[in-house]
Amino acid sequence: MTLHIFDGFVDVLIEVGWALVPLILFFALFQIFLLKLPLQRVLQIALGFILTFLGLAFFLQGVHIGFFPIAEMMGKTLGNKSYAWAVVPIGFILGFAATFAEPAVSIMNAEVDRVTEGYISEKLMLYTLSTGVGISIALSMVRILAGISLWYFLIPGYLLALILVFFSKQVFIAIAFDSGGVATGPMTVTFILSMAVGVASVTDGRNPLMDGFGLVALVAMTPILAVLVLGLIFTRKGGARNDESEP
Repeated sequence: MTLHIFDGFVDVLIEVGWALVPLILFFALFQIFLLKLPLQRVLQIALGFILTFLGLAFFLQGVHIGFFPIAEMMGKTLGNKSYAWAVVPIGFILGFAATFAEPAVSIMNAEVDRVTEGYISEKLMLYTLSTGVGISIALSMVRILAGISLWYFLIPGYLLALILVFFSKQVFIAIAFDSGGVATGPMTVTFILSMAVGVASVTDGRNPLMDGFGLVALVAMTPILAVLVLGLIFTRKGGARNDESEP
C-alpha cells in the first residue's frame, strides 16, 4: 500500500504562506519605521517565521492525512458497537490528554505561573483545564448518544458562569475566560471534533451536521467554569489575594 503522505501538500504550503504574509509585512513596516532592530535580531525573527511556516504546514498536512481520517474512523467504530456508551469515558480521557498537547494551553499556563509568581501554578492550571475539557468531551458524547439539544448544556452552563463571576476574584475571572479560548486549540478541533462527527454519523436518528458539531462550544465553556470554581476554592481557603494586590 502506497502512503500518499504528500498529497495536497503544495496547497497546504500555499495556504500557510498566504496566512503568514500579512504578519511578515507588518513586521517589515514596523522594523523600517519604528523598531529598527539590529541585523542579528532580525535574522532570528526571520528564522522564527521560517520555522513557524514549516511547523504549520507539516501540522496541517498531518491533520489531513492522519488526524481527520483516524479520528472519524474511531468514532464510527465505537458508535457501531453495542457498548457505544464507552465513547463517554473515552471522550473524557481523550479530552483530558489532548489538553496536555495544546500549545496555547502550555503558553498561557506558563504566563499565569510567571505573572502570579507561582500563586496559580502551571501544573494546577493544566490539570484544571484538562479536567474541564475532559468533562466537555464526555458531555458532548452523552449529547450525541441521547440526542439532547445543545441549548440544554450551553444556557445553564453560561448562566452558572455568570453567577460564579459575581463571587470570584478579578484575577480568576480574567484567566477563566482566556482559558476557554486557548482550550479550543488544534488538538481538540482536529481530532476530537472529527471523532464526534464519526459517532454521530453512525448513531441512529442523529445528523452529523446537527449533532456532531457543537463540541467546540462546550470545550470553550467548561474551562471557564473549572477556573472560576478553582477561584472559589482558593477564596474559601483564604488563599486569594485582595483586588489591590492582584497581578
